[in-house]
Amino acid sequence: MTALDLHFLVPGDLDTRTGGYGYDRAIISGLRARGWTVHVVSVPGAYPSPSDADRALAGRALAALPNDALVLADGLAYGALPVEAERQRARLRLVALVHHPLGLETGIDALTSLRLLGSERQALTSALGVVVTSRRTVSAVEALGVPRDRIEVVEPGTRAGEVARGGGGGALQMLCVASMVPRKGQDVLFDALERLTAHEWHLTCAGRVEGTSTYAAGIVRRSSEPPLAGRVSLAGELAGEPLDAAYDSADLFVLPTHYEGYGMAVAEALARAIPIVSTPTGAIADLVGADAGVLVPAGDVAALAATLQALMTDRSRLDTLRQGALLARRSLGDWDEASARMEEALTRFSRQ
Repeated sequence: MTALDLHFLVPGDLDTRTGGYGYDRAIISGLRARGWTVHVVSVPGAYPSPSDADRALAGRALAALPNDALVLADGLAYGALPVEAERQRARLRLVALVHHPLGLETGIDALTSLRLLGSERQALTSALGVVVTSRRTVSAVEALGVPRDRIEVVEPGTRAGEVARGGGGGALQMLCVASMVPRKGQDVLFDALERLTAHEWHLTCAGRVEGTSTYAAGIVRRSSEPPLAGRVSLAGELAGEPLDAAYDSADLFVLPTHYEGYGMAVAEALARAIPIVSTPTGAIADLVGADAGVLVPAGDVAALAATLQALMTDRSRLDTLRQGALLARRSLGDWDEASARMEEALTRFSRQ
């Protein structure tokens, strides 16, 4: 088994439109372009809380891999499979990919958080190393018992995009690209916008809507009722040209997220020189800096409303932030660089 042969373990459908899966797809493509043979091993199940049947399927998938196989396992599944990882640690070269620790997800109760953190802590003891997608995630993984010398940072790249043309004047066109889950904070954004109905604005929310989610159902309902009806559009999952068109028509990108491993959607917006309003979590503060946007405390409706109102009423301030975003886009890395860093990390861990 050569170091250029990789088995990439992902939970469910690799084509799922979230930042984590987007990262996985881009890294797979980048490694293949660098000469790697990448086998995608999909394990179905309700991750990060799989059933016994889900775990059994994952266990069989790992057991079917050849001896000494190099395995990069997405943390959404890996952290929930400590027993299965332990069974294979002597036979496989396991490397974990942690976008953000499972137990730090917003909207879960304290008991669930402790259970997930304990499961991930146990699973990580079976890994040769851990790849994280943000420098700010290193300390969280260290807190799970992983020594710093077993952690490598491979931040996402960004797709080259044209500078967004914006809405062309009139109502402020805002865009939020995020799965409809509590961590992303769409409810906080709606609370803020309900205070700003005297101003001219429109919000487009693009992202996966989980059909069984009470949170998502609430967001859908609120978007169609006063005072937000007619001023909020839920576009669902977008990719390719429709997503590019959504970015192109945006004057402002808004993501009131409670927690991010990195903040890929923010980087994608900056790649198009769109000013940002978000929170200082993950790598967002590093990406936005002092000039490309405004960061407010997560969950602070009043601060978010005040920030948005200032930009709605003072377009010169928005223009200044746009100039900052034009500068910020020059410092963004691409996926070729990210894939090269992943290759270095996998090569190092595989030799241990």
